[in-house]
Amino acid sequence: MIHIVRATIEDLKIIQSIAHLTWQDTFRKILSQAQIDYMLLSFYDLPHLQEQNRKGHIFLLADESGGKLGFTGFEMNQEPEKTKIHKIYILPTAQGKGIGKKLIQAIKEIALENGQTSILLNVNKYNEGAINFYEYMGFINIKSEIIDIGNGYVMDDFVFELKI
Repeated sequence: MIHIVRATIEDLKIIQSIAHLTWQDTFRKILSQAQIDYMLLSFYDLPHLQEQNRKGHIFLLADESGGKLGFTGFEMNQEPEKTKIHKIYILPTAQGKGIGKKLIQAIKEIALENGQTSILLNVNKYNEGAINFYEYMGFINIKSEIIDIGNGYVMDDFVFELKI
């Protein structure tokens, strides 16, 4: 049985590991290897994850008998009364088990407990699998944006919203 558990500061290494295991599968057809490497180094080095944790980001892990199969990282009130999902990845070998649904449900519950009215997330415009999943979960595409992330790279994303 899969359980969603709150990550501890010690679990950030597991989150980093899952990111490194999932990003190749998720982005190799969308981004250059150089951009994948740059983004993993920028967004998933331990000091960056620790700083996010200190700033109030909540990290959840999907656990099955002690094995960690996926994670999410989010923060409340990035915009007033809106929770922002910054990260949600599931190991390729664990996809199709309902983990994404469980993670989204856990985020919704925490957001509602904290007076949030919607959940936002960014998704790469060419990540069709993720887009299909978010639409299936009830998210609506509300806009496009291009975000400069440095080193000559951008994130070319849709912004999705789920009213809760």
